[in-house]
Amino acid sequence: MECRDSILSNEYYDVITDFAINQYASEVEPEDFCHLTIEDYYNIVYLNRRALPNPNEYFYDHRSIPKLYGLMQETEAGGVSFDPNSLIVSGITQVQREPLNLLGRGCVIVLIDTGIDYTNPVFRNPDGSSRILAIWDQTIQTGTAPEGFLYGSEYSREEINRALQSEDPYEIVPSRDENGHGSNLAAVAAGSILGNGMEYMGVAPEADIVVVKLKECKDYLREFYLIPRNVPAYQENDIMLAVLYGDGFATSFQKPVIFCIGLGTNYGDHAGSSALSRYLDMTAVKRSRAVVVCGGNEGNAAHHYQGNLISPESPGASREAVEVRVGPGSDGFLLELWGNLPDIVTVSVRSPGGETIPPIRLGVQDIITYGFIYERTRITIAGTLVETASGEELITMRVQAPTPGIWTFVVEAARDMDVHNGRFNMWLPIRQFLNAEVTFLKPSPYTTLTEPAMASDVISVSTYDGVTRSFYIESGRGFTRTGEINPDFAAPGVNVSVIRGKQTGSSLAAAITAGAVAQFMQWAVVEGNNIFVESREIKNYFVRGATRSYDVTYPNREWGYGQLDLQGTFDVMIGV
Repeated sequence: MECRDSILSNEYYDVITDFAINQYASEVEPEDFCHLTIEDYYNIVYLNRRALPNPNEYFYDHRSIPKLYGLMQETEAGGVSFDPNSLIVSGITQVQREPLNLLGRGCVIVLIDTGIDYTNPVFRNPDGSSRILAIWDQTIQTGTAPEGFLYGSEYSREEINRALQSEDPYEIVPSRDENGHGSNLAAVAAGSILGNGMEYMGVAPEADIVVVKLKECKDYLREFYLIPRNVPAYQENDIMLAVLYGDGFATSFQKPVIFCIGLGTNYGDHAGSSALSRYLDMTAVKRSRAVVVCGGNEGNAAHHYQGNLISPESPGASREAVEVRVGPGSDGFLLELWGNLPDIVTVSVRSPGGETIPPIRLGVQDIITYGFIYERTRITIAGTLVETASGEELITMRVQAPTPGIWTFVVEAARDMDVHNGRFNMWLPIRQFLNAEVTFLKPSPYTTLTEPAMASDVISVSTYDGVTRSFYIESGRGFTRTGEINPDFAAPGVNVSVIRGKQTGSSLAAAITAGAVAQFMQWAVVEGNNIFVESREIKNYFVRGATRSYDVTYPNREWGYGQLDLQGTFDVMIGV
């Protein structure tokens, strides 16, 4: 099988490695193996599943198995007229005007999402030509893949312009955005000025646009993570390759590049240790680069539990019962428990019918599956004493066909009274990855930013309502599991004007921020005021210019260091 076919085949399992691939290449037949390299640091390996001695070990190797990410745009509001309020309260329209005239000119915004409606006027110049530099559609295999990427089809600006001049554009460039999520983000971040700004205007209307349309996840991963069939889900390794692709435009076009990530997941340690988070950090610290990540919509989802085995009310307590409500019709869910050094914990399970799984001390890395006598539920518990990326204990519980009712997961110290830290965290999947209600009875709204918003060097944003100036109740909240300060600040994401109507969700807050970063990059890099600026510096410029309230203590779990105010950033620089 050609490598191009292996990348797409459900018979080939995807593996993310940060070490030399000789181990794989020497142990399997050549036709069972191929790979792509990401900047001599990560390798994406595609391995025929028949070459795996124990598939279970693959599925529970948290470091190597691709995590799945979902879209972070949720609700649709009425009204079709363009409303610039979100741009005004963010200090964006103020710097679009003279004397600064910052429109993202000379910058590239990379959207990694569901694609783009390239025929829409909001992505065109006044002469009708396209503002899109390129589209890499990972879902189309009939065209030519980008050099070095082996799958999907790449369409250049020249091809897009030729398509726009034809009677049937999709005969020439067949890429479409069937979902609309990616088009909306692109419009908010970089939509053209239509009708002198009365019909529509994005934050950076003169920025170039690069689009990666992600292919949906492979079936075997969807089945493992128990994600419903009709829900968009995207693989971590495809997103990493999309970032690598977008980063190439900084070199080939000699322009600053801004990445907008409107995706998120609850899988991972919530401290920025995943492969995608680390690769985004590597990209963010390159000169003339910036990475903006949304904080997700999980703050009010009741999908996070924060526990403590050392209770002030019960001195010496070394166990805690965590209750999960499961509604009717649930196909199942993946539940992750992350411990803290130096503690070692175990988990026992009690079903709604009263059947129990006793606490069993798993070894360095063990997997055990349990079936119930009176219930059809099956639970696979995998324990990793030292998860490679984070160094913490990880216990993963895959619950299939759960009986409706209250499930109890009892967390206790592996050795009685031997508790030093006591803290642990548990996360359920993001809400769209569940086909029925699955919630903690006593959840914590904090540490609910979705990954990769916990990465240390990206610009991480939460969401607020630009009209009421109130925090969006569904927005993810900080801080990270290890107490690092994320989000950096909040941006508007409620009832934001998109191509048609208005939308709400944290991805829109990221799109507004990405456009604002492009405006700043125009001033700093394109116009020569600070040509070596990157994500960390831009983040701190924005933090210093953020709007803050006197009755809020900063940094704050909801607001970070305040609300995005680009005009405030320039005012701070001139001493106003």
